[in-house]
Amino acid sequence: MTIGTELTRAQVFAQDGFVVTGSLLSTAEVETYRELYDRFLSGEIESGDKRSDLGSHVPRQGVEENITQIMWPTALYPPLLDMPLHSRALAMAKELIGGDAVFDFDMMIHKPARSGVPTPWHQDAAYWLDLPDKRAVSIWVALDEAVIDNGCMWYIQGSHEQPLRPHYPTSDGKNIQCSCSEDEPGATAVPLQAGEGVAHAGSTLHYSRGNTTGGVRRAYVLNFRSTDMLRLERELGYDVGLTNNIRTVRNAGAVDSDN
Repeated sequence: MTIGTELTRAQVFAQDGFVVTGSLLSTAEVETYRELYDRFLSGEIESGDKRSDLGSHVPRQGVEENITQIMWPTALYPPLLDMPLHSRALAMAKELIGGDAVFDFDMMIHKPARSGVPTPWHQDAAYWLDLPDKRAVSIWVALDEAVIDNGCMWYIQGSHEQPLRPHYPTSDGKNIQCSCSEDEPGATAVPLQAGEGVAHAGSTLHYSRGNTTGGVRRAYVLNFRSTDMLRLERELGYDVGLTNNIRTVRNAGAVDSDN
């Protein structure tokens, strides 16, 4: 995963299915995003049905959600689009998947202190329509230091080159997951400092451990794909939770025939 003199960032991304972006926000900008993020979490900025719990299959212990997901914060608070992260992430997406990359959607994912619930292993493409051009990149930005014990990202190197794995519902039917573990070859944890990001492809296997620390772990995720595929996606009636925020398997390649 290390970028050296022989491989560019785009080449590492193509080879491994993920790559560290480096810093995307300054210390002062991180603080601005944290303050805005907390307005979403407190309900000051209303999220409605865009807010849900990625860990709802585990009983909650003194928290509102085990893993808070807020889809489409830019639709809920449009000024976000004019703040620095979206333009910088778009430039990174163009570097990684091509100059025709455009913004598709965004989300916030928050792990409260000592909530302890892992995000299940999955591939983002399992949620999406099966489009002819598979190029897509999610840029995961840490707003707090992300370490193994509070839920930094884990990836399986090279998994984006393999067929999608069968995905199946979590025990409460509200999320999806697939079989994978930290023991698989190529499993890599990616700790980040606040303001840094990591980019992964749509079919890269990933997960994160539960937050067992005394601090929160806030992440902002931005997704990009090609202009033509964004147009096709919308023409086919899929807007990634903007009008119908239901997490289910949509990609035929990820359907689990045994469940």
